[in-house]
Amino acid sequence: MKITFKKALISLLAIPMLAFGFSALVPASGVSAADDLTIGGGASAAKSDEAPAELFGDGGIFQTITNVILYVLGAVSVLMLIYGGIRYTISGGDSAQVTAAKNTIMYAIVGVIVALLAYAIINFVIGELVG
Repeated sequence: MKITFKKALISLLAIPMLAFGFSALVPASGVSAADDLTIGGGASAAKSDEAPAELFGDGGIFQTITNVILYVLGAVSVLMLIYGGIRYTISGGDSAQVTAAKNTIMYAIVGVIVALLAYAIINFVIGELVG
């Protein structure tokens, strides 16, 4: 039962990873075979009016990167919270498994709190740096 549950959980978590992996293989929209496939052509294609030109500030590169990282960390914490709840439910009263499940839930909650505090701190620091 335990091995089957682990395999099912891994397969459920692998589905989004496979989806993101396959999305990297799909060519970007607007790219054709006639486009310039040199380094200079790639560099000129990377330049866009939509890309943020500032390092700090609203919509800056630093804020965008930190928001994505914090979003991923928060999502992982929520997934671990769900995983801890499932472990607690199927523990069957075994004290070692109940303790492990409670620790998983506690650390997942700590992870959510740390992600929220990091988001607040980063936004405060960026706001102070920009002015």
